[in-house]
Amino acid sequence: MSKTSKTVAFPTALRQPSAAADDWVSGGTGTQKPANTEVRKTGEKMARLTIDLPPELHGRFKAACANNRTKMKDEVLAFIEQWTQKHS
Repeated sequence: MSKTSKTVAFPTALRQPSAAADDWVSGGTGTQKPANTEVRKTGEKMARLTIDLPPELHGRFKAACANNRTKMKDEVLAFIEQWTQKHS
């Protein structure tokens, strides 16, 4: 009787983003500026916004941004700018 090995893959929805995707989104290892020195192209200092998300939603958002080669913060900033223009 011979032993055979089977490869089991997680469904795509359950896969965690790769380390390469995490590294790309964060701007590369060791290249992130400290939060208090970040400045927009217009020269204005940035304020910090922290939100809590369910881990599954956070993972899907992070993976989608990596697939589109955009940064999560840029997508959130664009959403907030569009939303505030519409609701102001």
